[in-house]
Formats: sequence, structure tokens, C-alpha cells
Amino acid sequence: MHTQPKEPLLSVVTPIYGYDLDLNALYKRLNKSLSDITENYEVIMVNDCSPDSAWDKICSLSKIDPRIKGINLSRNFGQHLAITAGIHYVKGRWCIIMDCDLQDQPEEIKNLYSKAKEGYDIVMARRVNREDNMSKKLTSTLFYSIFNYLTNQKLNNSIANFGIYSKHVIEEVKRFKEHDRSIGLLINYVGFNKISIDVNHSKSNSDISGYNFRSRLKLAINHIISFSTKPLTVTVFFGLGLTVMSLFFVIYLSIRYYINPSTVSGWTSLLVASLLQFGVVTTIIGIIGLYIGKIHEEVRNRPLYIIRDKTFN
Repeated sequence: MHTQPKEPLLSVVTPIYGYDLDLNALYKRLNKSLSDITENYEVIMVNDCSPDSAWDKICSLSKIDPRIKGINLSRNFGQHLAITAGIHYVKGRWCIIMDCDLQDQPEEIKNLYSKAKEGYDIVMARRVNREDNMSKKLTSTLFYSIFNYLTNQKLNNSIANFGIYSKHVIEEVKRFKEHDRSIGLLINYVGFNKISIDVNHSKSNSDISGYNFRSRLKLAINHIISFSTKPLTVTVFFGLGLTVMSLFFVIYLSIRYYINPSTVSGWTSLLVASLLQFGVVTTIIGIIGLYIGKIHEEVRNRPLYIIRDKTFN
């Protein structure tokens, strides 16, 4: 049996979701990698209502090693809110955030920590060779391209949540209260000394991903709406452009009418223009509606997550 240190040097937060996750393998590799640095660590596993027996496995690991702490959420709140639940309970001077499916390799933690000791508050893991399917790579590239344009960010799609963060950084991230959140974006927002290093990336050991195309698209829209008002600016300029084009079209029709008053053509172009205008107006109203909806969600001030059980006090 291991004794639980009061103030760990390292805290690991990992959200748990997926079918047939090998949490024993995760524990063994984390234990070996962290023990090479210090015995004074904790691992917080947050069960995000995983569709298997993950919580039972977490409880068993906690009984074997009290440094393994489990949080069982009442329902599926999503990866980023699950991570948020975990970081609210970390006690370590350094916090490592990583996925549970071993795509983020525990063996890289030593390299992240070594780099952090050089004077960095944030050390992000940059995946050299992403072991994802083509669909996920393409949607990820598309999302980051659009997101960077609409938010004036310079995010890299080879960098996710895996990294090590100082206690000061984590304390600042805890202050954010919005529901639609990305941990990586919040960490990028708070500033501090940061750097990224190359790490190896493995295939997932889970049979199911927490994100399909539909959920990734929804997440992308939520992040863009939550972190930027530029979509509103884009729609304004787009509307102004259509207005200018319409004015030129009116001038063209007027000149054409005076040259040949008997002309009774143009019903097709008129119909197309009307449908285009209707589509643009509907889109603009929809974008405004999304922002109003986000405001409505935030002012309700509901809890970010609800905990059903914990394996610690």
C-alpha cells in the first residue's frame, strides 16, 4: 500500500470515457513514468459517465493505491468539463492533463517536466506523427483553420490538451466560469511562459471515441461562438457586399430598361436573387441567435458539472 502525500509534486488529470478502456495499463504506465520523477504524485481519473465499467475499475485502483483518486460525474458533461472537475481538486505543484486512451503516452511526462524546470509555466505536447484516422485529421485541420481566422488565434492542430502546467496557471484557469470551454484555449489565454516540445503519439486503446463528426462540429461552433465575435463582423461585411452588388444590379436593370423598355425578361435572376437574400438574412439571424442562446446559457449560472461519487474526501 502507498501512503497519500499531502502536497504532491505532480498531479495528473485524465477524463475517462470509452468502451473497454484498459485502465490497468494506464495506471501501470503512469506509475512507472511518474515514479521515475517522484513518488509524491496523484492521479485524478474523472469518469465522464463512461459506457462501461470504468468507475468500478477506478474504485479498485484507488483501493490498491490511494494516489489514484476517482471522480464520478452524474452524467456525461463532455471532455473539457470533466477536465475542469479534475483540476478543481488537484493539489500538486505541477499538473499534467492527458487523455485516458494512451494516445498521450505517459512516458513523455518526464520530458515535459524536464522542460518545465527550465523556467516554463506551460509546456505543451506537440504530436509529431498523429495516429488518427484521415477523417479526424481532416476535420481537425479544417476546424483550426476556420477557428484561427475567426478568433485571430494561432493554434496548431498538432497540439491538444496534453501538457504540464504550473500551479499558478491552473489556479488562473479555475477562475473561468463559462460552460462552453476548451481547456487548451483557456490555458493559451492566461499567458505565462510557454513552449511546446515534440512527443510521440500512439493509437487509441479504446473502441469508441468521445467525438464523432457531429459532436466535433458542434464543439467547433460552440468554441468559435464562445471565444470570438468575429462571425458577427464577417456577416456585417458580407451583408454590405451584397447590398453594394444589389445597387449595381439595380443600376444595370434601370439602364437596360431605358435602352429597351419592352424587355420582360429576368424572372430567373430575380428569383435567384430573392432566394439568395432570404438565405443570407436567415443565416445572419441564426448567427445572432446563437450568440443570444450562449448568453442565455451563461446567465442561468448552472453548475459546470455534478459529482455523484468520489474515492477521496
